[in-house]
Amino acid sequence: MTEAVQAGLWGLVAGSALLVGAVLGYGLRVPQKVIASIMAFGAGVLISAVSFELVGEAYDQAGLAPAVVGTLLGAFAYTGGNIWLARRGARHRKRSGAAQTESQPSEGEQGGSGTALALGALLDGLPESAVIGVSLLNGGAVSLVTVAAVFISNVPEGLSSSAGMKKAGRTKGYVFGVWAAIAAASTASAVLGYTVIGSFSPAVIATVTAVAAGAILSMIADTMIPEAFDDAHLAIGLIIVSGFLVSFALSHT
Repeated sequence: MTEAVQAGLWGLVAGSALLVGAVLGYGLRVPQKVIASIMAFGAGVLISAVSFELVGEAYDQAGLAPAVVGTLLGAFAYTGGNIWLARRGARHRKRSGAAQTESQPSEGEQGGSGTALALGALLDGLPESAVIGVSLLNGGAVSLVTVAAVFISNVPEGLSSSAGMKKAGRTKGYVFGVWAAIAAASTASAVLGYTVIGSFSPAVIATVTAVAAGAILSMIADTMIPEAFDDAHLAIGLIIVSGFLVSFALSHT
């Protein structure tokens, strides 16, 4: 099996967690505190992975400047895209819809919001998948910590967002179609992360890794933590730290 195929398979594994979450969120009435707690745990896992597996790796490969510049570029790019999509109805795309003021709009309430939601899900998922492919460049083995972090965080993302989509009146075909498409895009993104970025110099690879890190960190702050805080704010710090430590332990074993 070629490494490009491996990258695609690992990207598919991580992306499939969105479908697992979507099934749970659309088919079951999961308590809001449970959704928020899982989201907080996933945020902690990703924060750790960004710190030690992405920014740390970028620093080790090329030094401080590429790590800092790449992280800032990723944050700017994600924030710009997020602002554009928020104005078109995708601001609360990861919200389960418990609070009426912070729920996803229906197509009748805001035309084009369905497309914006789908694009928002794509914006959130691609950086995570790309770094899975990039991780194969370091010794020919995928970073299982990165895959685990993305998988663990994708379950609550799919769960919460799908619950919100259902409440906003989205059809079952739309909900599962979006997440199936994102899972496929995650596969392609992981392959491209390996095949395209792998042809560049170590400094460029480090910068691209940091760009993904900045985008993921911005996504955590903009979409995951707000959803977690709404219903688990009394315990959110402890839950996030628990997720952080689980990912930290995995990366040091």
